[in-house]
Amino acid sequence: MKKILLSVSLMLAGAGLFAQTAGIINNANSPHVKLKSVNIGDCTWTEGFWADKFKVCEESMVPYMGDVLCGDIGHALNNFKIAAGLKEGKHQGMKWHDGDFYKWMEASVYVYAQNKDEKIIEALDNYIEIIGKAQQPDGYLQTQVTVNGWERYGNRQYHEMYNSGHLYTSACIHHRVTGKTNFLDIAIKHADNLYGTFMVDDLSADLKRFGFNQTQIMGLVELYRTVGDEKYLKLAEKFINLRGQSPSEPSAVASFKFIGDMVQERTPIRKEKEAVGHAVLALYFYAGAADVAAETGEKALIDALDRLWHSVVDKKMYVTGACGQTHHGASSHVDMIHEGFINDYMMPNQTAYNETCANICNSMFNYRMLGLQGKSKYADIMELVLFNSALSGISLEGKDYFYANPLRVNHNVNDHASHETEFDVRRPYIKCFCCPPNLVRTIAKVSGWAYSLTDNGVAVNLYGGNKLTTKLVDGSKLELSQVTQYPWEGNVSITMNKCKKYAFEVLLRIPDWANGSKILVNGKDAGVTIKAGEFAKVERKWRKGDVITLDMPMDAKLVEGNPLIEEVRNQVAIKRGPVVYCAESADFPKDTKILDIYLPVKSKLEAEYKPDFLGGVSTVSAEVKLRKDKKEGMYNELSKPEWQTFKAQFVPYFAWANRGETEMSVWIPIMWE
Repeated sequence: MKKILLSVSLMLAGAGLFAQTAGIINNANSPHVKLKSVNIGDCTWTEGFWADKFKVCEESMVPYMGDVLCGDIGHALNNFKIAAGLKEGKHQGMKWHDGDFYKWMEASVYVYAQNKDEKIIEALDNYIEIIGKAQQPDGYLQTQVTVNGWERYGNRQYHEMYNSGHLYTSACIHHRVTGKTNFLDIAIKHADNLYGTFMVDDLSADLKRFGFNQTQIMGLVELYRTVGDEKYLKLAEKFINLRGQSPSEPSAVASFKFIGDMVQERTPIRKEKEAVGHAVLALYFYAGAADVAAETGEKALIDALDRLWHSVVDKKMYVTGACGQTHHGASSHVDMIHEGFINDYMMPNQTAYNETCANICNSMFNYRMLGLQGKSKYADIMELVLFNSALSGISLEGKDYFYANPLRVNHNVNDHASHETEFDVRRPYIKCFCCPPNLVRTIAKVSGWAYSLTDNGVAVNLYGGNKLTTKLVDGSKLELSQVTQYPWEGNVSITMNKCKKYAFEVLLRIPDWANGSKILVNGKDAGVTIKAGEFAKVERKWRKGDVITLDMPMDAKLVEGNPLIEEVRNQVAIKRGPVVYCAESADFPKDTKILDIYLPVKSKLEAEYKPDFLGGVSTVSAEVKLRKDKKEGMYNELSKPEWQTFKAQFVPYFAWANRGETEMSVWIPIMWE
């Protein structure tokens, strides 16, 4: 039966039909989700914030990154050519560089899904041919291991699993959009090899520990959803079940730096109560587990994911949605950790690591939890990340990148000159290149996150000027158009352009900050319950031309942290809608240090949209106090400070460092008098 399902799906793919039935993560047929994905390309941005970002992605981000990865700087394509015997040379780049290339390919397909530029697919077909030649006869594919003649699965830090997961996901997306099987064939052959290696009864102790940087779980579930073969789902579930079964000690495949909580192997996920270890590894793991739960409905796994979500969001996440508090530290079990989670409420600002990948993984995890649980709080976090700690990872022109995303930069202390991943000015190439393509593929696909399907209607998850052309779960056609200048304005207009004649629901996400929101239908009160942090349900018989208006208050607000967060006691951040703001030294008098700035609590916060500033943003201005007396000692006797009053401009956090090297802070000390 499995072979028949696979054969039918591939026949449909060849006819170009199967690609019309799948979303970015295709949970359309997943039995245990409350919100289902729309098809890739069903939603397209038309105007406003995300339309502008997609245009930069299409015209700058993806082409520029392609030049880098396909050339001698990035060297990723060269690695495949060398592994295929098409080029002489040595492998260059990190062990996960194959995965970086797959992510960029995935981003390219998302762009093609909207602009239908056949040159994109022609180029990808050429790369796929090279990748196919680099693949070993038995299906194994990892350029560094092949080129260097290393033992397969001899060390989990080779990141074979990580590369595998991105291969599977990218190939599934390519197949769904194009209907072609050339990339999918490579992925299937590779996954079959992985299955034969790991789905055995007498799995060795070393291989049991090989679930490292676990994108393979998400990739295997997507492969299962794409071709219908349950063995890929079973293998994904096995990688989850293997975690927590091995001793937290070094071995032949695991160095002392990558054991225990660092790689989420001390405690089985179903018993885990705390987000631990490397933030990217953890959040990829949780996202993959959510994918598996969407297929199996296992309550113990879903309960664990709920606990871990609360651990991340309520105790370890920054106000920007960022995750991974430190570059180096220790878990509560005193395991060494790297680029990851530390103790609850321990939230340094200046040394905050917040790897761009970790932030993006947070949004990926929340998107999957949104589908699984159907609650708007997950879309709130998804959006928080997208507008803040994700976009901060790339420059406005789309060609320079941050790896780490701290909440404060002070040049008196920060010395990042010798760091490969921490720096104060974005760079055109980072040797550890995992974050840039991860972010670019997210920007390219985020229109697919804007809507979900309910059992009898549609949920609006993200706001932005767009058009939606899709089919509801019952097969009826639905066409909507959304007009808004969100996030700079809070008014959203949704017009019903085509719909069925029977009643259905439209769920509107009311963000957790949007108290006092109003919903009108054709200019009249919709008469529905509106509560911040929940979906508002408008259900009725709709007609062509009906207009839903959502009006969300967009006042700039001061945000304070939980008093247990010692780093931000007596400090505030400015937030307007979903956008977090920061003070940047470029907006203050010369020689002002970021630590000299204080904000009187009575200062009036005034927002102004500036179309020609930083790509078009709303700034927030307020009267601040600048401390003029300078004290250099470690500790000094308290004396009355000298103050200068200054009308300051605060800018969106995502847009900082686009005006040269500057200091920056999200949190500002408050003055109560």
